[in-house]
Amino acid sequence: MDSVHLPRRLLAGIGSAAVATVTGCESHRATSATPRPTSSPRPSGTPRGGAAALRRKIASLLVVGFRGDRVSDRDWIVQAVKGGVGGVILFDQDLETKSVRNIRSPEQVTRLVKSLKDASPGRLIVSIDQEGGRTLRLNPSNGFPATKSEAEIGAENSPATTRDWARGLVASLTRIGVNLNYAPVVDLNINPDSRAIGKLGRSFSADPDVVVSNATEEIQAHRAAGVKTVLKHFPGSGSSAGNTDFEVVDVSDTWQERELEPFQRLIQAGLADSIMAAHVLNKQLDPTYPASLSAATVTDLLRGRLGWHGPVVSDDMQAVAITERYGAAEAVALALQAGLDLLVFANQQVYDQRVVEETVDTIVNLVRTGRVGEDRIDQSVARVDSLRPKR
Repeated sequence: MDSVHLPRRLLAGIGSAAVATVTGCESHRATSATPRPTSSPRPSGTPRGGAAALRRKIASLLVVGFRGDRVSDRDWIVQAVKGGVGGVILFDQDLETKSVRNIRSPEQVTRLVKSLKDASPGRLIVSIDQEGGRTLRLNPSNGFPATKSEAEIGAENSPATTRDWARGLVASLTRIGVNLNYAPVVDLNINPDSRAIGKLGRSFSADPDVVVSNATEEIQAHRAAGVKTVLKHFPGSGSSAGNTDFEVVDVSDTWQERELEPFQRLIQAGLADSIMAAHVLNKQLDPTYPASLSAATVTDLLRGRLGWHGPVVSDDMQAVAITERYGAAEAVALALQAGLDLLVFANQQVYDQRVVEETVDTIVNLVRTGRVGEDRIDQSVARVDSLRPKR
């Protein structure tokens, strides 16, 4: 494998599985990393503060998608928001029905967002994928301006151009009340034919310098408007061939350690608000679990070696890459044990109006049985609170 080496200070701490990529790509012989809690579990039994308090804390760690361009008190999503669910994610189109999902016009979606925020007892996260180019939920079909893709912006590589582009993206978000954007993509465009990244124009460049400089401008534009960002997809999906929404994706033979560099540099610069863990299987880092369910990748590498102490966000927990192999309940358990904080359920691959209730039940059981400590839940609540909008 042709690899470009990261600075010695980074490689020195990554760990034996990842360093194997530098010394001959022998990572398949690495020892399997067993998922583990990031803090010692509390004794099983009655949760601290009572069952209702525990359920509310757990609900605050979930972001869910829903159908409808308007809501009423009778709708399950409003009941979930009133019950303390952490956030919602908006989509323009419904994957299953192929019809409009949440966004018809600027005025309509602004009213929708306000209704949801008004129903929330706390500071509701309202999130969206607004990357630019083809990945644009607010777009000309629903009354918003078209924008260039990251690939087009990266090709120009002009700070002034990137700044104007980013401000345009953010203007659409603030217009309707979105406060968390699943962007920027900081994957390196290693495989231009990737069905998840390259072919969709979602990467600024294969050059880490170009990725970091353009991502910096984009993040700063978001921060100036009070919108949080999510760096994705850790530890790098730019070499992938497939799309984890629809298939299991293995980057073990294609991933290069330089794909960590944009994450590392943006963390060191204080420019990360949160980081999304990818569903890709990368046996160079963990021979058993995909990154999103891997303690070796999230806790040891991202938190331990790259020094990230803020929130880690899941990719869609209902993605085929995860549900086909692990099932919903086990995937949630592994994600929490790996070190994830905010779990996203897009409700696109499947549509489950009971997803909040079922997921909360699952995690309550994990706490009661001691598989996940309540202290671990509290840790995630504190991290996710940093993503919430100010009142």
